[in-house]
Amino acid sequence: MKIKKHIAILGGGPSSLFIFKRFVESGEHNFTISIFEKSDRLGAGMPYSRDGANDEHVTNVSGNEIPDLVTSLNKWIKSVPRDTVDKYHIDPEKFNDYKVLPRLLFGQYLTEQFKLLQRKASEKGVEYEIFYNNCVTDIIDRPDEEKVTVIINDNQVLEFDIVIISTGHNWPKKNEDKIKGYYDSPYPPAKLAHKINHPVAIKGSSLTAIDAIRTLSRHNGHYHRNENGQVVYHLHNDSPDFKMVMHSRNGLLPAVRFHLEDPHLSKNQTLTPQQIKDHRAQNNGFLSLDYVFDQDFKLPLKAKRPTFYEEIKDMNMEEFVDAMMTLRESIDPFELLKIEYDEAEASIAQRKSVYWKEMLAILSFAMNYPAKYFSAEDMLRIQKTLMPLISVVIAFVPQSSAEEMMALHNAGVLEIIAVGDDSYVEPADEATVYHYTDTKGKPIKSSYKTFVDSTGQQHFAYDDFPFKGLIKYRTLAPARLRFKDQAMGLIEKDKGNKNVYTDSEGNYYLQVPGIAINDNFEAVDSYGALNERIYIMAVPYIGGYNPDYSGLDFGEAASDIIVKSILNHEPATRY
Repeated sequence: MKIKKHIAILGGGPSSLFIFKRFVESGEHNFTISIFEKSDRLGAGMPYSRDGANDEHVTNVSGNEIPDLVTSLNKWIKSVPRDTVDKYHIDPEKFNDYKVLPRLLFGQYLTEQFKLLQRKASEKGVEYEIFYNNCVTDIIDRPDEEKVTVIINDNQVLEFDIVIISTGHNWPKKNEDKIKGYYDSPYPPAKLAHKINHPVAIKGSSLTAIDAIRTLSRHNGHYHRNENGQVVYHLHNDSPDFKMVMHSRNGLLPAVRFHLEDPHLSKNQTLTPQQIKDHRAQNNGFLSLDYVFDQDFKLPLKAKRPTFYEEIKDMNMEEFVDAMMTLRESIDPFELLKIEYDEAEASIAQRKSVYWKEMLAILSFAMNYPAKYFSAEDMLRIQKTLMPLISVVIAFVPQSSAEEMMALHNAGVLEIIAVGDDSYVEPADEATVYHYTDTKGKPIKSSYKTFVDSTGQQHFAYDDFPFKGLIKYRTLAPARLRFKDQAMGLIEKDKGNKNVYTDSEGNYYLQVPGIAINDNFEAVDSYGALNERIYIMAVPYIGGYNPDYSGLDFGEAASDIIVKSILNHEPATRY
């Protein structure tokens, strides 16, 4: 008789939902599952609960883009009580899988899916237990006993064979409780739901910034559609001086959501693990960014959009990004928003993708998992050149958000300023000061009584990992990438890059954010030894080896890798 593995899933958000689903549908019973969730519900996590959304916030994916769960979104919406769908102005009979959904309503859907999975687990004889309102405060690995200790609420000590860390988003407070009017993030958004009769500084222009904008705007004015069907915005009488100023390094707004030809970005045309493994064998163990760019971006365009391919076929990655960014920067950001809104509307109406943007999303996703095999030089190229374009183009801003931003701008309530890489914020009690250099090279200091840091989920450093027992006993190691050309490592270090260092043998490395993991998300120590007891899927802490964790798609794909590793003992090296 096999001894059952006792497996802990730490966190009960969307990623844990996919992990639990994999276990339930595995057909195996040689394990018991314990799920620990700090709140009183499963499935929603931060983004789809009151911790990360109000009624006004919507998803940036539609039903057809959501990985398969127990019931489809289209079917589920027809079972939602009438008062709930009326609250969100949804007609269940007209709803289809191509529509986005309010995030809180989507959170209800995810919670219901978790409940249905629990029912399936019971029917299939899968043993599990759920611990609500339980906060994991530390984890200690015990290799001699092949066990992992999990400490709950600082006082309860539990023991497991395997632990999957899936604790989700984290928005730590640094200045928020110390400085009036300073917000380290826009979450939970209820804290921004008040009247403000002065300009508000918003750091960033991403989806996180749009979350702040949607909340602040509703409490200081109102939207309606005019006789032409256009969304317009009017300030409330008691907020005449309210406005919002976005501060972005490049002064660009994110692109608008369009129709995806492959809604699940299934990457059928991307490099296979074997192709990557073969390439690495011929490249001293490194995966070449140029190889990935050619194979996972340019070649699919050749087949699907030959005219566009002819325009870019001779461009390397830097040249392509420069061409796209130059084009974006040559147009006023709000004019470009209107152009891309119209493009996206046509894309959705015609069910026709803006294919180069879709392929950029697929490239981002495809290079995410084997990113640990890039050289340090290539990772620096990704950070400096590719990610700024990716972060703008594949943000997938919902149409309703784009309409509201255009309405706000037309009302003189929303603007965006390019602040460059050397900008910084000086928190102060009376007013937070934003320091930057304008496009003419003039130093600018702007003071704001209200400041909202909306730069998105941070990639945390190794030392920021919250479970200090794993740091103290060196169970984990910082993520790092080796320089292919040691001379380049020396040059980068001489530039003053504090993340570059040498080992005892003189090899140059770039320390990247977060924790070192292998291809199966197993923890790796400083000697390169994997840990079969600890899996890390806490996305803010693995950003160095997974630079683009794309929401639900990422959680669904990673859950498959993790559960197969635990149950089938697949090799730790996939690439």
